[in-house]
Amino acid sequence: MLEFFELFQYKFFTNALLAGLLTSILAGIIGTYIVSRRIVFISGGITHASFGGIGIAYFLGLNPFLGAAVFAVFSALGIEWSAQKAKVREDSAIAILWSLGMAIGIIFVFMTPGYTPNLMGFLFGNILTVTTTDIIVTAIFALIIIAANILFFRPILYTAFDENYASTTGLNVKLIKYSMAVAVALAIVLSIRIAGIILVLSLFTIPQAASMLITKDYKKIIFWSILFGFIGIIAGLSASYFMDIPSGATIIFALISIWIMIRAVIFIKDKLNLK
Repeated sequence: MLEFFELFQYKFFTNALLAGLLTSILAGIIGTYIVSRRIVFISGGITHASFGGIGIAYFLGLNPFLGAAVFAVFSALGIEWSAQKAKVREDSAIAILWSLGMAIGIIFVFMTPGYTPNLMGFLFGNILTVTTTDIIVTAIFALIIIAANILFFRPILYTAFDENYASTTGLNVKLIKYSMAVAVALAIVLSIRIAGIILVLSLFTIPQAASMLITKDYKKIIFWSILFGFIGIIAGLSASYFMDIPSGATIIFALISIWIMIRAVIFIKDKLNLK
């Protein structure tokens, strides 16, 4: 235990904890919308499509996360547009953009002059590489998301659960969906440092799955998701450091362990007929 607290003297560890807290807040809010609207598969498509932006950014000598953000936003808007306007089945549009993004990313990465960059950090994440700049950018975006969800809570809630009802109330559902698509895309890209492209969507779904075992209230799901997400990140980060294993995978394993424990407690409680 003492050895754990000694880690706080290292800047990389405090940066990782701050990034974990901010990511938990983002994932808690955005993930609850994703799960409630049942667009986990769409978010997965956005996540993998963002790799195309990483590849192009590498090729052009730009910041790969900037490339990922641009590509993810356009992919999110493209999926929403194709489903509403182009009459393309949503699952088909997702599969096309998912495959296209990954293919473009791989092609441009290997076309980049000089050495081949190490893609492990992008694919599987490394929370210990988070910089102060990353924290500032994530903090600003988290504040925007918090403010937007406070100001527009009911429109977001209605759209997440029942688009048809939301339309009958006079809400601009299209604007809300497009805006939330952009928010989802940016939140996912900002979280790639934590778990990587392969695993990042788990941060936006597993805490919510655990929370929904406890409550069905939208606000409470957000609260519990943030709490479980941060606990999972701390546990995974600690295990990763002391066991010298990949942080992204360890964090996801910790989150799944939380879900299993809650599920087990509920199962035992039901079997014993406890109140």
